[in-house]
Amino acid sequence: MSEPSDRQLVVDTRRGDDEAYGELVRRYQNSVFNVCYRLLGERRDAEDLMQEAFLRAYQRLSSFDEQRPFGPWIRRVATNLCYNHFNKKRPVSFELEDEFDIAENKPSKNPEKAQQSAETAEEVRSAILELPANYRTVIELRHFQELSYKEIATTLEIPISDVKSHLFRGRKLLAERLQI
Repeated sequence: MSEPSDRQLVVDTRRGDDEAYGELVRRYQNSVFNVCYRLLGERRDAEDLMQEAFLRAYQRLSSFDEQRPFGPWIRRVATNLCYNHFNKKRPVSFELEDEFDIAENKPSKNPEKAQQSAETAEEVRSAILELPANYRTVIELRHFQELSYKEIATTLEIPISDVKSHLFRGRKLLAERLQI
């Protein structure tokens, strides 16, 4: 028997099957954690906001259009929570975590190359975390979640011109920090 689709799990959850929602959580918890961690840089906050994202998504599932994919939607919920969280917390600090595939890289057969890639990924993550929250968020949405400018503008409720401006300035600061 094949696994139910996300759409079917959403429909089943709306009918009162909490186990169906549990399966959605299992499917997306790592990607939602990765979004939160990349934006916040702090494991405990990322875990808290991941849980909050799933709770809010559950509460708003009745308004979710099941014809749309669930994964991008739940990651946007998490992104919005993180974006709102930035102003409430102190500046972020970065700690490298092995447990989750934060860079979402696949293992390399060349250990030397893998080490170099890991170091580069760590430098990039650290540099991204040093960016102002608005730049960091648009970079996350554009480059890691692959949203269009229009989707980013809708998600963050800002004009497309601001999205482009934040992305340009964020990339410029990132390049300066990485000395590219």
